[in-house]
Amino acid sequence: MRCKVCSSMAVKAFDAKILKKYNVCFYKCINCGFLSPDEIFWLNESYTEAINSSDTGIFLRNNRLSKIASCIAWCFFDSCKSIIDWGGGYGILVRMLRDIGFEVFWQDEYATNLFAKTFEAQEARYELLLSFEVFEHFSDPIKEIEKMLQYSNNILFSTALHPMEKVPEYSGQNTWWYYGFEHGQHISFFTEESLKVIAQKYNLNFYSFRDIHLFTSKKISPLFFKLVIMLANKGLFLLPKLKKQSKTLQDSLNILEV
Repeated sequence: MRCKVCSSMAVKAFDAKILKKYNVCFYKCINCGFLSPDEIFWLNESYTEAINSSDTGIFLRNNRLSKIASCIAWCFFDSCKSIIDWGGGYGILVRMLRDIGFEVFWQDEYATNLFAKTFEAQEARYELLLSFEVFEHFSDPIKEIEKMLQYSNNILFSTALHPMEKVPEYSGQNTWWYYGFEHGQHISFFTEESLKVIAQKYNLNFYSFRDIHLFTSKKISPLFFKLVIMLANKGLFLLPKLKKQSKTLQDSLNILEV
């Protein structure tokens, strides 16, 4: 098959059992290392619940990412402008960032908006697009990223990367936890090289540290980017929290007036 990122040849990496019943072949690109199956036919079953029941870390993750997102937005972008949370799930992150004081709006094609009602995104341009733990769900990454770019040229996202040289273990007790074969929602696994290919395709700058990545039309210091992420959960998040005015009360009043 052809790589879904760079169109180079992809060769068989391994067979996996999806949803504990489907034998599926995964292919790795020989050029950029992107890993995915060819035919994807089980998503209707995987998304009977938008957020799979084994995702016990949802609140811990949103707490961590809200601090990182607020620091990145504050340090590198115009934090007075609107932000869109793409694939926003139940709206937890949108509510948390609005509570800090950011003008954030929700978007998700699969999940129900429980915590950010009335703050759904509109067809518009945004200063920053957030997309946390979403890229691994893409059946057609290029198509989805092009949709994102219609909303913003600055995309801050998270996804765990696998090394270019070796595909992570895929059987027995050593199976990489990020595969998520039991729920079948994770179908795209990126390397740093595959993300660089995407950035070059759209003439964007690419910055990455651990599981946090940024496509942006701006040039920033890679070292400063890493430093902000490292310090975000160690107190730096207090800076935007103290400087901005929370929207918690005003949002409630606006909703009551509708």
